[in-house]
Amino acid sequence: MAATTNILSDSGSGLADDLPPGSLITCDGQLQWAGLLMGPGTPYQVDSNGLTGWEDIPDFDTSDADRPTAHGSWPGSRYAKPRKVSGQIWLLPDSAGAATVDTVRALRQALSLSDDERWLSVRLHGEILTVRARVSQRVMPTDRTYALQGITRAAVQWQADDPRRYAVAEQVAVTGPPQPEPGLTWNLTWPLDWGQALSTGDVSAANDGSAPTQPVISFTGPCTNPSVTEQVSGRRLRYNIVLTATDELVVDTATGTVTLNGTTSRLDTAAADSGPEELFTFEPGEFELSFRPETSTPDARMTVSWRSAEW
Repeated sequence: MAATTNILSDSGSGLADDLPPGSLITCDGQLQWAGLLMGPGTPYQVDSNGLTGWEDIPDFDTSDADRPTAHGSWPGSRYAKPRKVSGQIWLLPDSAGAATVDTVRALRQALSLSDDERWLSVRLHGEILTVRARVSQRVMPTDRTYALQGITRAAVQWQADDPRRYAVAEQVAVTGPPQPEPGLTWNLTWPLDWGQALSTGDVSAANDGSAPTQPVISFTGPCTNPSVTEQVSGRRLRYNIVLTATDELVVDTATGTVTLNGTTSRLDTAAADSGPEELFTFEPGEFELSFRPETSTPDARMTVSWRSAEW
């Protein structure tokens, strides 16, 4: 049993903080919920039955349509429902009394009813995966063993409205707009050297998981009408807007928002040939992104961030 409860802030807000996913985890079998670490080395031991719903394919809705004049149905799209992750946590304080009170208070604070999603991270066999979730259930019996020794087994359930599990490491790709080669220089010698392009405006990246993931894309000026195209699928996002050197246009494809300088919605600037933001996804595998503003200076940038996703 651990000697101390993992409390992160003496201000009382540590266990409610949304810490970076997996930042407290040090070994297999541990799980991190916001500021609370559970599993080996803590007063909160995961029951031997482990977690349910973590490695399962979530329930899904389907648009399959029955064949009116034949057997079976026409296959349609499938959309996963929220993921529910459940487990039983043993409270094992060092001793009854003050240690039990501190352990229980820490658990109450972390597993409280809240509208805000936080990171739930689990490490198994050296791999840490994480979801955004909320607590949907906490059942903690207060039987005789708990009353006398402070030991009990709490049932906990989290609901992740986005059922995909993400890699902890966030990947980032940055490129400037295309820049031409400098061309030939005199006097000419063989073989001719046309020089190297300062920027192609293209970046290669990959989603190493098994589920599609949705990136956050930011454009910074100076440039006009910035666009990004994913070359494999042909999906494109383009916006009719002028960005100065101090402007940043952020496209969050998961939420479908387009925001200028962190405050003002600019979803209305989407061009006629721009696809829906929510459909701009990175399927598993490699992909190529092309940044093509209509006009720009070499200082303009496109920054793309994403996490590989797993079912």
